[in-house]
Amino acid sequence: MSYLAPFTIVCLLIQATLAAPTAQPHFPLDNGPDPNTQLWNPATPIVPEPIRGRLGANVLGPQNPDLERQNSDLLAPPTTDHGQVGGLKWPFSLSHTRLSNGGWSREQNVAVLPEATALAGVNMRLKAGAIRELHWHNTAEWAYMLKGEARISTMTPEGEIFVDDVCEGDLWYFPAGHPHSIQAKDTIEDGAEFLLIFDSGTFSEDSTFLLTDWLAHVPKSVLAKNFGLSDLKLFDHIPEKELYIFPSSPPPEDPAMDMVVPNNTPNPYVFPLSKMTPTKTSGGSIKPIDSSLFKVADKISAVEVTVEVGGMRYVALHIPQRAKF
Repeated sequence: MSYLAPFTIVCLLIQATLAAPTAQPHFPLDNGPDPNTQLWNPATPIVPEPIRGRLGANVLGPQNPDLERQNSDLLAPPTTDHGQVGGLKWPFSLSHTRLSNGGWSREQNVAVLPEATALAGVNMRLKAGAIRELHWHNTAEWAYMLKGEARISTMTPEGEIFVDDVCEGDLWYFPAGHPHSIQAKDTIEDGAEFLLIFDSGTFSEDSTFLLTDWLAHVPKSVLAKNFGLSDLKLFDHIPEKELYIFPSSPPPEDPAMDMVVPNNTPNPYVFPLSKMTPTKTSGGSIKPIDSSLFKVADKISAVEVTVEVGGMRYVALHIPQRAKF
């Protein structure tokens, strides 16, 4: 496995406000023609040290070599790095994982990545047949299928219905306030896994509005009247608390077999990105997708970027400024 990867260095010019310190002797760095080269990668068989040329010193206390091998420019930063930029990445491996009967989820938001004020992310896994129950939230949701297939359903505020399937590499999108559910198909034995993106850095998957949570807090007499029923015992099976994710039988292969009424939304809430022809570049390929192609996705756009070994995503600015996940 190759660990060659491009990276971007952000340089800041800090204006001095205090008297300049006494000049120190300059020692050239002994790292070949490029003094700021990446010193190691995750596969390099060394114990990393905070040393770059004649700068720094070895660690005398405890270390985490596996983590430090993944972050060479944090442990031994290049001289162009003034250390004034906050953390711009977060591994889901360090996120708390919420375990459920049927799958799990783990999230990233401003609580763990303070710089990500405009976007939050959730990595979710559903066993075959398992359901992420019907729920609402006041942020838009964009999703990318990582593995397997899933069936999504949503309803617009006008009562229009949409049900369809997404495959590995495909997208779905739910505008804020649209109730929706997700069920893993059994196309592969393990079910499905996907990445969710939300247009608010403060979003938390633990604070969504769930159907079972609402039902558990509404008196049975009110539920009976709402559904035009008189037998309160019909509601004895309602869970005492939210289910969030729960096991179920896999859905039928054909989405039409799951539809109570035919789809009647003006535009689809899924996009077959896996079938989109990529635009080739000298160092890889791209698949850009925005609301001109995916009509309902009016808050979040995306680009699937494939970078070949030795290729580089060139330095880019987003004007006007837009957050990037």
